Amino acid sequence: MEGETEEELRTRTERKVKKAAQLLFFRQHRIPGVKGWELKKALGDDYVEVIGVLNSALDKLGMEVKRISEEGGGEGKEKRAERDRFMIVLKSPVIEKASGERIDNVAMLSATLAYIISKQGKASRKAVEDFLSAKFPKQRIYFALDRYIKQGYVGEADKVLYIGWRARAEVDRKALLDLILGA
Repeated sequence: MEGETEEELRTRTERKVKKAAQLLFFRQHRIPGVKGWELKKALGDDYVEVIGVLNSALDKLGMEVKRISEEGGGEGKEKRAERDRFMIVLKSPVIEKASGERIDNVAMLSATLAYIISKQGKASRKAVEDFLSAKFPKQRIYFALDRYIKQGYVGEADKVLYIGWRARAEVDRKALLDLILGA
């Protein structure tokens, strides 16, 4: 703003960073994170810069704000940012039990993602179900795959599964494959 002192500008920026942190840390919907248009509405047109300031503060804590596109798009950077999802993720987990999920659900998700990655990013749902049925009960597989799709870890189009937006944000694919191959 015109005529604003440096102290007023710093105070306004701090207020926006706190608001952005509150929006990103506390879940408001079933799906974690916040859409860009929600941030723009709450923080103003400079929300991307505010996220950058928040990111530098979170860096000291081993976290970062990730921007994930849920869909492809060729429009301008600003329009795409409004549709993208912003969420806070750990840079490198320091505790093993951070997800709160059952170990067999994590194993099923890991196996699903590893299988899809091994098939160059796409695999038929039937092939994934057959692969998982060697170790898990069929009823659990159907329920789990539907849940992973709903949560965004896996995407589905015409009975073909692919890596979802949330897995792209939260899962280090190289580390996952290294862990699986090293076992």
